[in-house]
Amino acid sequence: MGCVNGKCCGRYPQSSDGDSRDYRESGPYNVQGIHVLTQRSLESIPVPSHNFHLEYSVHTQRGYYPDSPDKENQDNLCIRTQIQGNPNIHFFGVFDGHGQFGAQCSNFVKDRLVEILANDPSFSDDPVKAFNSAFLTTNYELHNSDIDDSMSGTTAITVLVVGDTLFVANVGDSRAVIAVQEGNRIRAEDLSNDQTPFRKDEYERVKQCGARVLSVDQVEGFKDPNIQSWGNEESQGGDPPRLWVQNGMYPGTAFTRSVGDSTAEKIGVVAVPEVLMVQLTANHLFFVVASDGVFEFLSSQAVVDMVASYTDPRDACAAIAGESYKIWMEHENRTDDITIIIVHIKDGSSATNIRPMRFRRGISEVSFTSGSELYHSVRSDFSDLHPCQHVVSTNRSPAIIVPSPKHERPSEQDVGYCAFYRQQM
Repeated sequence: MGCVNGKCCGRYPQSSDGDSRDYRESGPYNVQGIHVLTQRSLESIPVPSHNFHLEYSVHTQRGYYPDSPDKENQDNLCIRTQIQGNPNIHFFGVFDGHGQFGAQCSNFVKDRLVEILANDPSFSDDPVKAFNSAFLTTNYELHNSDIDDSMSGTTAITVLVVGDTLFVANVGDSRAVIAVQEGNRIRAEDLSNDQTPFRKDEYERVKQCGARVLSVDQVEGFKDPNIQSWGNEESQGGDPPRLWVQNGMYPGTAFTRSVGDSTAEKIGVVAVPEVLMVQLTANHLFFVVASDGVFEFLSSQAVVDMVASYTDPRDACAAIAGESYKIWMEHENRTDDITIIIVHIKDGSSATNIRPMRFRRGISEVSFTSGSELYHSVRSDFSDLHPCQHVVSTNRSPAIIVPSPKHERPSEQDVGYCAFYRQQM
């Protein structure tokens, strides 16, 4: 769900670092709906500090655009292992570009974000602070690059594995979800919260920054613009609330955070991530990182159920892409770009899950929560931030959203960090 101007070309990611991988695009479905999978790779990386390993596969394909048959895939992905030479630290990210130069934006961000993160001297002591700094610095660099990001940008959903801990940083409406074993049931637990005007906190934040929030029908006069209630994403998927400047018909973004999009920054679409920290236990089976080409019509639980029905993540990737494509074509005359990373968490000596671990270091002011073995750092002081930089923390259980620390960048960054666009619904 996204930009009224449609989604731009996309590109293919190369994973960047330690154990670099070159992921080639899987061929798109043809008009008859037959999917061609050109590569199926299965990788495994150890986490020796806690005696488990991560077994993963990826899948990415461009959308089917009948009016633009040569359009590129705007999605990018990045997997970087052994960050800072540490065999216990690994990075997974999906970047969904939008706007005319969306492919260039997502390609730039997937390279620079992890590079900045890995080179941050505070990384080992405070990954949350490093994550926030990396997003904001990447946004700043994108603005000052040769890429025109005035009406283009990218969302980003990233998972950093540090020993037995996941740090999940999200900007936009792509998503990460983890599978939790509960008796004979496998439950999906979201690791990110889609940042759209459907969220009351995000709606109020962008309104404070000067955005008009209206659906396309409202902005075009077919519906009453004074009715500021849109139900939910399921009921209003075809005409969601979007962000507009006060006296114009742009940018029309259906999400409230992204990297890039210098025009939309002026109405509060920010590059400040929401960060969650989750400690792995024996009940965590696998996690999925995917663009909203997957989650537009599939729920988190449906995706987890599909992954759980396959022993090989390569097969699960292909099945989820196929089902996503099928449902898109049932509702629309085209599909979005689709990108999926599936990561199984395996015991170091067998295919069973890891045991709960108590080892923890590197995060200041850590407190454990009851029941779910999650922890969070204390809030930072937001008193001197621009209103459009405020991170509104939502009450999500059991995962804890960590507010972003104060951003110390040049004054050019003092406008609210923004974003926008995705494909027209």
